[in-house]
Amino acid sequence: MITEFLNTPEQEIANRIVCLKQKMEDNNTQALFLTHKPDIFYFSGTAQDCYLYINLDHDPVLFVKRYFPRAKQESCLENILQISSVKQIPEKIRDLHLKLPKTCGLAFDVVPVRDFHFYQTLFSATKFMDCTNIINGCRQIKSSYEIEQIKNAGRLSQKTFAYIQENIRPGISEMEFAGEFETFARKFGHSGILLNRHYRADGYPFHLLSGESGGRAGSLDSPCCGAGTSITHPYGAGAKIIQKNEPVLIDFGTVLNGYHMDETRMFVMGGMETKAMDASKVSMEIFYSILSWIKPGAVMGEIYDNAVQSARHMGYEEQFLGLPDLKSIFIGHGIGLELVENPIISKGKKDILKPGMVFSVEPKFIFKNRFAAGIESVIQITDNSACLLSTTPHEIFIC
Repeated sequence: MITEFLNTPEQEIANRIVCLKQKMEDNNTQALFLTHKPDIFYFSGTAQDCYLYINLDHDPVLFVKRYFPRAKQESCLENILQISSVKQIPEKIRDLHLKLPKTCGLAFDVVPVRDFHFYQTLFSATKFMDCTNIINGCRQIKSSYEIEQIKNAGRLSQKTFAYIQENIRPGISEMEFAGEFETFARKFGHSGILLNRHYRADGYPFHLLSGESGGRAGSLDSPCCGAGTSITHPYGAGAKIIQKNEPVLIDFGTVLNGYHMDETRMFVMGGMETKAMDASKVSMEIFYSILSWIKPGAVMGEIYDNAVQSARHMGYEEQFLGLPDLKSIFIGHGIGLELVENPIISKGKKDILKPGMVFSVEPKFIFKNRFAAGIESVIQITDNSACLLSTTPHEIFIC
């Protein structure tokens, strides 16, 4: 059944373009050529096969390769042109603006080298510069519209965790049960595809780690890795059978209407061993400490340091954020149109928090070959403090 999708409001797109042009002007950037789909969607309202060109002195131009009718229906931009090849774009810009820019911004963090060289042949007289900070500067501050979209994803996440609590059972494999609760979420609009900005980062919703799987380290840039399904996907849920009385960490990423929610909760069927229960409670204590530290003007690296100091004070430094020789250097990451996006609350980072930023904060522990414990919820920076966007209860689910 075909349903009507929710379009981004015209005023929302207009406000984003105003913000973008202000940052372009501040950075002496005459034009931008956007090729990364989440960036194009953010500034145009469509995720069709498009390229977005924005000149400081002109209205944005959306070049649509496929599929023009849907792009016209989804985007509120005035200048939407159909192309059959990317090679047509420079000529069409000349037709509209009489000339190509001398300099133009590209998002170097997401444009492959081969594509960069290809674009350079098309814009032969144009010098490309990195505009990553300009784009991130706009996207990292969420509007009230975006906050509401993240809240909607949070409500689906809460509903999914309630389903998990009702249906988790011993004797089923991690992967099979992960498939069950992902299927449940898909019924309510979860797209199944989690986006990460970095090309080496996989996005997947089946991060279920039971018992000793939680204590298994691996390649994932996270405190808790899991076994995975094979040597080609060595993280997340695997073939292990979920047992009664063992700690189960479930980190579920939800995406609804393009916006992500990222939450982790602990489960146990029966009674959880004392060490795992204590670590789970400590992770919640550290989370609420972080919530009290997060406010406009706070330095990101200092929040990370404070979290590590808290774990040390509570006697859990060795297990906090990974094994001693394999620790993650972040305690929270930006979230929105991508599951992991800038900024990152990480070790040594001097950037300060600003109102409108949204983070997924995840104090977690790994006990080698035994279990993982932790919590993760999404926080919004307000005008003078911070608040939770997650609505899933902060508790250990005893089933």
